[in-house]
Amino acid sequence: MSLVTPLDPGTPRRADPAASRLEVRESVHATLFGRIVSAVASSCGPVHAINEDAHSPIDRSGILYVVADGVGGGALAAMASRRLVAHLHAALEVEGVGEDSVCQAMLDADRAIADSIAQVTDAPGAATVALCAPVNLTASRWLVAWVGDCRVYRLADGEGRALDALTVDDTFDHLDETPPPGSTPDDPARMVGNGAVVRPNVALAELGPGDLLVACSDGVHKHVRPEEWHRVLRRPTALAQRCEDLINLARANGSIDDATVLLVQRSGLGVPKLPWVNRRASGNGASR
Repeated sequence: MSLVTPLDPGTPRRADPAASRLEVRESVHATLFGRIVSAVASSCGPVHAINEDAHSPIDRSGILYVVADGVGGGALAAMASRRLVAHLHAALEVEGVGEDSVCQAMLDADRAIADSIAQVTDAPGAATVALCAPVNLTASRWLVAWVGDCRVYRLADGEGRALDALTVDDTFDHLDETPPPGSTPDDPARMVGNGAVVRPNVALAELGPGDLLVACSDGVHKHVRPEEWHRVLRRPTALAQRCEDLINLARANGSIDDATVLLVQRSGLGVPKLPWVNRRASGNGASR
């Protein structure tokens, strides 16, 4: 079986402004006790003819948010990432989101993508992915799943709160594996579509009112420093604008890869906390 390895971006192959157009969308979905606001921005890098990243259609997605990064180059990479996002939505919008259902959907997608590509070519193609979805009615608890080096972060509401990484990249270095020829220790060792996934990574995270979840491809997170994440994510602007700002920042910092960032924010009903509740929470070290 061929192992898909990341391709060196190399020299830009085109200068088509329309192809690198930044696509930005924003959406709002009601929950039992509030709402979920989401936004996504994606941009094709100057070294690719098409955007090999893919993401959830957030205008109709209220339970599942996915970012996928195609690996292998060109149409195969784009096919892998788009098939992966579509497969996850088709499976989990029917089966529901849980650890077992997400893992099974990822494994099924691994086989389906490989089969789809095999009908077109003998060349391999695959994708890395990050997924987040609420698992209770109030959207206070979220399931996070990933394969490869797409990432999910959480930024708690309030000044001075740290940006928490909820995922750990499946790199050769992290998994203590020797990379094949043409790869580096920092390249993803696990991807969906090439049969290299044994079991996806799954974690649970708490999300309070005002907290942010960030899902992104490596075209973003490799080029944005921690202090820059804070500066952009704390801005009092719409989520869509913050997504756009992060993409532009990654480009300004040298990113030539496809770049996608998806933001999700849980909002309450707008009922202010009573002062004694805030004091009690602070005294107990609770965040929310």
